[in-house]
Amino acid sequence: MTDVLQPSKSAVWNQGHIQNRYKDLHVYQLEHPTQVLEWTSRKTVCVAGYSSSRNEMLELRLPLKLLADENKGLCAERDFKVVHGGFSEGPVRCLRHIPGTRCVVTNDGQSSDLQLWDFGGDDCDVIRRTGSIQGRSVSHTGSRIAARRSTPPQVLHGAQSSNVQLTHLGTGETLYKLEADSEDPLSCLTFVGDTVFLASCCNGSFYIADTRTSAAPQVSPAPSGESVLWWTDASAAPQQACCKVVRLSSSGQALVSDLRNLGGTVCKAQLGIQTPPCKLEDVTVLWAPALDGCFSVSGFSGLVQIYDTSGWGTELQDTEPLFQHGGHAVSSQHTDDSVPTAITSHIWHPERPRTLLSAASDGSIHVWDWVEPERN
Repeated sequence: MTDVLQPSKSAVWNQGHIQNRYKDLHVYQLEHPTQVLEWTSRKTVCVAGYSSSRNEMLELRLPLKLLADENKGLCAERDFKVVHGGFSEGPVRCLRHIPGTRCVVTNDGQSSDLQLWDFGGDDCDVIRRTGSIQGRSVSHTGSRIAARRSTPPQVLHGAQSSNVQLTHLGTGETLYKLEADSEDPLSCLTFVGDTVFLASCCNGSFYIADTRTSAAPQVSPAPSGESVLWWTDASAAPQQACCKVVRLSSSGQALVSDLRNLGGTVCKAQLGIQTPPCKLEDVTVLWAPALDGCFSVSGFSGLVQIYDTSGWGTELQDTEPLFQHGGHAVSSQHTDDSVPTAITSHIWHPERPRTLLSAASDGSIHVWDWVEPERN
């Protein structure tokens, strides 16, 4: 395990192109690719490998040059720094940090069981496994995980709509179970408030539930039309009614709705994305936490695309991305005969409006702050 990740030496960039499109762009190379990117603080992010054998798990501090708001030229440090590291004996397909703690929860994508990890403090740089939580079902696609700041620490998890539960991390006690009639595979779990969460299914339906009550959840039905995979994300908001939900199908159709009308659609569009055959774990859809109306998509190609929904209407229309990051294809060393580089994950910075991290199948990891293009 090295102390720093050096900038990639394989990238060939057009400097004028970078200056016009990016405020900052840092390119690095991991020893093995990652499918998880998770913030552990506003300055540190966790990555982990997903091969079938032993995998490295790292907590990385972002380059100080990127974090400097002023006098960037005076900041010499351009590297990621490894602050904590450890190993998982199996793949890491899903990873969530428990806010307010140094605990991380993972899933291997092969069962519904969870693994618990302690990232330690300033006096120890080793990531240690501390326990596990047994899932409620047999799953070959793994569990979805969600967490929010709570006392005591808790985690929401499940592989299907019928086995979502809230678990006390200290005792393993089940604090809540989602009462759902179906057994639909989940695409994601998302807290939209302190106790309210979305359980989104691969068929495009989702449940809204509150962990404080045993009342039946509200249900938003699956969109009509062809039977395809759907990916969903919800924006957290102080008031539940302000929460926006975006659903993206494997055919590229995006639907935006809010929680005041679960059966309705606020706006929709047909995205300009390539649509090769894809699996559930290939695609990431995320609302921008600090950029109203924008969301990002990766996994359909070697691009991370950002879309602005502010101009969308209620009728389906074609739309183009506001911005797209194709830098992983530029920095990759693949030949004409090799498999094209695919984006494995991306994530928005929680506070910096246009800063994202993205990772690819060649082990590259990029940190980029994009410039909004001029609109005609």
